[in-house]
Amino acid sequence: MAAGPSRLYYRPLMTPSVRTKLVKAAAQSVGFDAVGVTLARPPRNAAYYRDWLAAGHAGSMAYLAKNVDLRENPSKLLAGCRSVVCVAVSYARPEPGAEVEGPKTPGRIARYARGVDYHMVLKRMLAELDARLRRELGDDFESRACVDTAPIIERELAAAAGLGWIGKNTLVLNARLGSYTVLGELFTTLDLAPDAPATDHCGTCTRCLDACPTQAFPQAYRMDASRCISYTTIEHRGEVPASLAAASGAWVFGCDVCQEVCPFNAKAAPATNDELRRQRVPAVIDAREWLELRAGAYRRLTRGAALRRATRRMLRRNAAIALGNSSASQANDALRRAADDPDPLVAGAAREALHTRKAREGDPGRQKAR
Repeated sequence: MAAGPSRLYYRPLMTPSVRTKLVKAAAQSVGFDAVGVTLARPPRNAAYYRDWLAAGHAGSMAYLAKNVDLRENPSKLLAGCRSVVCVAVSYARPEPGAEVEGPKTPGRIARYARGVDYHMVLKRMLAELDARLRRELGDDFESRACVDTAPIIERELAAAAGLGWIGKNTLVLNARLGSYTVLGELFTTLDLAPDAPATDHCGTCTRCLDACPTQAFPQAYRMDASRCISYTTIEHRGEVPASLAAASGAWVFGCDVCQEVCPFNAKAAPATNDELRRQRVPAVIDAREWLELRAGAYRRLTRGAALRRATRRMLRRNAAIALGNSSASQANDALRRAADDPDPLVAGAAREALHTRKAREGDPGRQKAR
């Protein structure tokens, strides 16, 4: 008697291509806005990083000069590593309209820092991705999740994985998402099929370079971080040079200027990740309040937020600089009090801000805060 039709079901042959499709489907189900794969090999522009360091463009960020060998050889971060799964999540959010009245002495906060700390969000998402892959593929592989903390040249990996191209402002640009994204990686021993790098679509546009208030771009595709407002407000622990402070406008944590003028960001859809789009800190704060920020208020403000990257004295220093660039008369009293602050960093910034305001009052044509 002839046997009936087989009731057995077979999984597809697990080739690198099939395995990669499973990885990408899992990443999308977790909620990543973009996912790509690259091989665990030295980045194409690894030599550029050494040149950048040698030029002094890392400023006081000495940690960037450590473990350069690991940065140039991502396979060394995980024994037997073959592939790197690169992911991105959008944090794009609209700015408050002109009809919204802000404080008389504004301090601006970069978009990424207005929500919860993205490091925690991406770490949880990468852990969930890893768990799903183990359910799909079994436990016969090793992995390591990285979110902006491991010694890797992250943007080069993202570009190699096709997440986007590196724009002239050195940020990863995705044609659909723009550059308001945060990046993460899952290093793995899985044999995956790599994606092709994205094509550069910047063309002849130089809006980001032209808009930079502090001229932090000596040339296209190269940033002097020591001149970047994001560096001076978040990473730099000491005094901010007067010329850079005067050009920093109202920014008190980070800067979005080179991203705000990018055509790809103008058409990017708002973020869909609930945690990253939820605003914990307003786009504009009162710089006078930050100048007088007490320890308890600082802890409450920065708990679970990217703002914790800057110390309280740094936020107060930044607020003094913003007040120095403000045209509001209300800034004077707060700056005079801060000029006698026991913290020399805060007092010095306040005195320099008062000097800046006095010089501007003597020259009405001098540029106001951005």
